[in-house]
Amino acid sequence: MTHFSDLQNKSVLVTGGSKGIGKDIALGFAKNQANVIISGRNETSLQDTVQELRKHNPSCYYVQADVTNMEDIEKMFRMAVDYAGRLDILVNNAGLNITKPALDVTEEDWDQVLDTNLKSAFFCSQKAAKYMTENNAGKIINIASQMGFVGYWDRAAYCSSKGGMIQLTKTLAIEWAKYNINVNAVAPTYIKTELTSTMFEDEEFEKDVYQRIPLGKLADPSDVTGAVLYLSSTISKFVTGETIKVDGGWTAL
Repeated sequence: MTHFSDLQNKSVLVTGGSKGIGKDIALGFAKNQANVIISGRNETSLQDTVQELRKHNPSCYYVQADVTNMEDIEKMFRMAVDYAGRLDILVNNAGLNITKPALDVTEEDWDQVLDTNLKSAFFCSQKAAKYMTENNAGKIINIASQMGFVGYWDRAAYCSSKGGMIQLTKTLAIEWAKYNINVNAVAPTYIKTELTSTMFEDEEFEKDVYQRIPLGKLADPSDVTGAVLYLSSTISKFVTGETIKVDGGWTAL
């Protein structure tokens, strides 16, 4: 992992930070001595991950919260700022996907995906910005997807939510530039995690995905973490409204 010395002692909130990509991102920050607060719904997973984070930086913490609940969002930011004293970086990583043919998607399916992936990213960003404006500085990184740029079968709600997140990133970057808040996104392709392993048991799906990636392999969580750390550091101080695709060339075809 590349070292970003300027992240030391920065206060970072990572939503959906107890497993998968979010956990790797949180670990990346902790290894760079940032004070990391992770949030999620499963307290056991949060406790386990925080124990790993504290091996690198004892000043890490968790908040149990559901980002689709406005009261939980309020609580999450209040507790994070009370604990860390300030908020420097927000990573909107919480998300989910419900794979169904478009003809079968219910209103409940649509709302669950859009509320978790897009609505929460906006209201978490809004709350973060209210703290960041006080410091006239901040970094917000949204975890989007290459499917915000291209379509794919059985993912009408997911593709819509991630496409919306990319547009949201641009809009917030423009509005909040005057507060010295950089808003960017990272758009990964499929990542090797415990959450995706079952998907690739389908040989036809696996073959289709691999043939769409010119590099011929899946990304590792660290590939996403590297992009997030870059966007969080002073190296990227003049980058805002941008989405970095970590997709092995999928969208270049």
